[in-house]
Amino acid sequence: MGTWQTFDTSNKEKHLQLTAVLGEMQKSGAKLIDSSPMYGKSEKVIGELTPSIENHNDFFYATKVWTTGLKSGIEQMEKSMRLMQRQSIDLMQIHNLKDWKTHIKTLREWKEIGKIKYIGITHYTDSMHEDLEKIIKSEKIDFVQFNYSIEDRNAEKSLFATAADHGVATLINRPFGEGRLFKKVRGKALPEWAIENGIDNWSNFFLQYIIANPAVTCVIPATSNPLHATDNFNAGKVIIDENLKEKMVGYLTHL
Repeated sequence: MGTWQTFDTSNKEKHLQLTAVLGEMQKSGAKLIDSSPMYGKSEKVIGELTPSIENHNDFFYATKVWTTGLKSGIEQMEKSMRLMQRQSIDLMQIHNLKDWKTHIKTLREWKEIGKIKYIGITHYTDSMHEDLEKIIKSEKIDFVQFNYSIEDRNAEKSLFATAADHGVATLINRPFGEGRLFKKVRGKALPEWAIENGIDNWSNFFLQYIIANPAVTCVIPATSNPLHATDNFNAGKVIIDENLKEKMVGYLTHL
């Protein structure tokens, strides 16, 4: 579950919707909630809403450090933990590689004492994939988060292979191309061959392409709609093969 924009709200009605989304998440068996200080009120809203969810401690809590300087980084991460109401964080990531050489030293220390469980790095553009690979090869990290979708497949060139070779888990952001994919298929019915292969809706179509890649660990689509959340979580019930993936790409290319 991504939280960019969707969890950045003080609206109480929205909070009820988001609580329902988290409930659907818990029922589906989905685990990971990803946030950042960059996402406005999102960390605070996570901290306020998750305690009402049964077994909320079973969620996998991920956030980021997004600032410059040692002291500022420590202060920001400690604030994030307070806002999210966590004594420890499952995954702390360096957001968009901002001052990563400084923060990674702190993260190593925090991991050693159990303040965080895993160390991650993130970015959201193709142009930074090479930098992500260089860090994976030179530093001991646990997770890498980056952009990938059925229409944005740059990571297939070498980033996935580099992560797999070094035992680094992958988190996928922008799985819907920031909504562009839904705009492309608006008003269009799913092709019959997709339905025959267990693809129920366009959300499943886009997500199943991603999760069929064996180097993908987790995808983090964001939504504040419980029905959309259910669709997203259900995508993992079907894993498609390479032939179907190629057919899906070809179909979208000719729309």
